[in-house]
Amino acid sequence: MNGCASGVEGGRRELRGGAFSLGGRVFRLAVAVFLAVLFASGCSALRKKKGVSGEEGAPGQAPGGLVEGSTLDRYKQGLPPEEGGPLQDVHFAYDSYELSEEARDILAANAEWLRNNSAVSVEIEGHCDERGTVEYNLALGAKRARAVKEFLTDAGISPQRLSTISYGEELPLCREPTESCWARNRRAHFVLISK
Repeated sequence: MNGCASGVEGGRRELRGGAFSLGGRVFRLAVAVFLAVLFASGCSALRKKKGVSGEEGAPGQAPGGLVEGSTLDRYKQGLPPEEGGPLQDVHFAYDSYELSEEARDILAANAEWLRNNSAVSVEIEGHCDERGTVEYNLALGAKRARAVKEFLTDAGISPQRLSTISYGEELPLCREPTESCWARNRRAHFVLISK
């Protein structure tokens, strides 16, 4: 997983150089939105099985079929991404989807909360920092979300209560080009879905 550094730098220079930097960001955001909408529409049957109706305005669903409160739903409403809530986010090292000891402790507490709140399902969002290509970060975000789902499933949470989605780098918490900002963006975020 560490072999992407040279490709990342070359791709970043190309995107940031000259007149294509704004167009590249818009294109990347459009790709992320398209993939999220495609994923959401493909999962409506799964959400119906889990007790969440795919109809607009139904509990757990935002207008347009998005999961209510998801980072993309908040973005479409002009709201910033959310941090906090009853389930804590877990963070990842650069270019990694392995769970640290701190992440495992957080997930153990999240699993306990989920056991005590069995009427709630969760969408696990995988997020990345801005380094890397759009495609690479979408794949890495998906691996992060799946790693979290696997941990929770191993902790006894039904996989039918857990869904995953990746937003890659497209919906960051923080936009400053600093390590502390990038570290905040490398996360798995939990969105609660009522049954």
